[in-house]
Amino acid sequence: MNTTHPPSNLIHDFEDSSLYFNRELSWLDFNYRVIDEAYDENNPLLEQLSFLAIGTSNADEFFMVRVAGVIDQYLGDVAIAENKTKLSPDELLNEISALHRRNTKYQYRRYQTLITKLQPLGYKICAVADLTKKDLALARNYYHQLILPTLSPLGIDAYRPFPFLKNKALNIFVQLSKDGEEHTAIVPVPTLLDRYIALGDQETKSIILIEDLIIQELESLFEGYTVQYAFPFRITRSVDFDIKEDSASDLINLIEDYIEKRRTGTAVRLEVDTRFIPNTDKTYHDFLQESLELSDRSVHLIDGPLDLTFLNDLKDQIGEQYPQHLYSNFNAYINPRYTGESLFDAIKEKDLFFNHPYDSFKPIVSLIEQASEDPQTIAIKQTLYRVSKNSPIIQALKTAAENGKDVTVLVELKARFDEENNVFWAKELEEVGCHVLYGVRELKTHSKITMIVRREEDKIQRYVHLGTGNYNDKTANLYTDMGIMTANPEMGEDAAKFFNYISGFSETPSYTHLHVAPFAIRDSLADYIDEEIAHQKEHGDGHIIAKMNSLTDKKLIQKLYEASQAGVTIDLIVRGICCLRPGVPGLSENIHVRSIVGRFLEHSRIYAFNNHGARRVFLSSADMMTRNMIKRVEIEFPILDKVIEARILHVLDLQLNDTLKARILQPSGEYTRPDAKNVRPLNAQEQQMIEANQRSSRLLEMTSKERSHRSWLNRFWQRITQ
Repeated sequence: MNTTHPPSNLIHDFEDSSLYFNRELSWLDFNYRVIDEAYDENNPLLEQLSFLAIGTSNADEFFMVRVAGVIDQYLGDVAIAENKTKLSPDELLNEISALHRRNTKYQYRRYQTLITKLQPLGYKICAVADLTKKDLALARNYYHQLILPTLSPLGIDAYRPFPFLKNKALNIFVQLSKDGEEHTAIVPVPTLLDRYIALGDQETKSIILIEDLIIQELESLFEGYTVQYAFPFRITRSVDFDIKEDSASDLINLIEDYIEKRRTGTAVRLEVDTRFIPNTDKTYHDFLQESLELSDRSVHLIDGPLDLTFLNDLKDQIGEQYPQHLYSNFNAYINPRYTGESLFDAIKEKDLFFNHPYDSFKPIVSLIEQASEDPQTIAIKQTLYRVSKNSPIIQALKTAAENGKDVTVLVELKARFDEENNVFWAKELEEVGCHVLYGVRELKTHSKITMIVRREEDKIQRYVHLGTGNYNDKTANLYTDMGIMTANPEMGEDAAKFFNYISGFSETPSYTHLHVAPFAIRDSLADYIDEEIAHQKEHGDGHIIAKMNSLTDKKLIQKLYEASQAGVTIDLIVRGICCLRPGVPGLSENIHVRSIVGRFLEHSRIYAFNNHGARRVFLSSADMMTRNMIKRVEIEFPILDKVIEARILHVLDLQLNDTLKARILQPSGEYTRPDAKNVRPLNAQEQQMIEANQRSSRLLEMTSKERSHRSWLNRFWQRITQ
């Protein structure tokens, strides 16, 4: 579908900062595309609300981690920040502030529109002053009964210093007066309270936010004082701390200390809800800004309620009454042979492929559950990065250990924002007798691999699952990920080497099929790109298709530039950050980049090389990011089965032809919609759901025919034996 330009004689200096997009600024463009989904009328109304909530949660994490890191560089007087575009930390922070303000303005403009669209459904988000007398009485009763007893006003004066305020929690700043003197207080809004209250009857409900109600009733907290003004605010804190593993004798204790330290990180952003601030030239947030030691660019004034993640709960509540305004239910495809006792036989027959969430995640859970009860299973080995709160996989591993299986689990304690959860699971698994590894020193183990060892007919048989996504049964319904199950002896041998390497002491193994980071994945990708360059020069058919979450690794970007200069066609599907600049004459005119943001989070990593028609296709847990290439234990694995390869290439083809959700990255950095003239509209995710339903229907039809045939045979047999 793309036009390949001939090799160019133009020469570019790969160190030229103009050849790259900045990582942080590219991420902000990604979050803009997330918010943009709230403007897509093809998305159900309530799902549009959800995209606004996702935009908020994304931005919170971005400030806590990425912006916090740039601020540290700025405070450390770093001249040039660690980025390909050679911006100073000061310059980068200014750019970040400007783009985030653009995103926020875009987000709240849509919020104001969407809340009006809820009114025909009988839901009105309104100010306390707009309530009817009856509803106002109900709201005040709710306040005095359920909110007031939980509030703890914090006065600030010479004897009561500025308080410590929780990360991402709502607070209310209050300016008071009495006898001609001014006083300042802060009222933290308890995080366990419901964010909003729904008042009214079944047909019409008024939604009010609790911070609005608290401000309305502040005089009950400050009797004898006059409330001059009050407004909600929220601070975001840094969680960007290095974990000093060299001095650690007990990694679990170190991680627990790290979690505690993270709660008290430096403030990096102040958000102020301006709805309650009088429209004057006076700045009312100066006291907060000075107390938190924040610059002007770290202060964000918002004309609307802070923290729009509450829209997820509202979506669920309204969705119970109006499910037609949610995404329609989707039942993933599942083959009965891929669960229970028949699963091992199915894997021995052929490699099994799973494209989640279109294929059910149940077979992956079933693999561990079946092995835990199977008398022929000797050992289970698995890596875990993020798991669900009530993980059936954790339960199956515990059952396996209780049944005498040898269970080895690497639980990555350094998985960001899942450290506390993973510490809990590590202790749980240890208590029942599992061998628990906490990770690899100075690296995060991000690979997704399971190995089951069985004794079959006096020999050992290994079964291996490899995937692109976490062993998390909840996110498997929301993220697109791919994986295989195989009984291939060479794959089994590679898996055994991998687990022996991470659990013991040995030199880096030599693998038959796997490429394992650090370094080996980057080296393999560079080698395959070089081969495409050679094929292009000899045969003119060099072609690379790669799908990933983010593309930041400078060495691989430069290698892709080299391939483009040689005339290789390169199609990249990059959901989030992309530091490569496509379409630059003489450099990257043969590189085409698109991003897809849709119902499901695109999470699978696929690397496909034409190889002069002898296609090579790999799946991986790793993006083309420097951290994945050199700072993590990652696995890239080949697809050896041609039927599976064809299914993966079909998915890539759908995404490369998506006209509804895809956005095309331009040389300027702008993302534009595809030119869809004279082509049928295509949503790649919806098409895969349709195909999954078709496979389910065919399976049901085949099963029905088999039952009918067996019934006919039974009747025939009964006749001839009577």
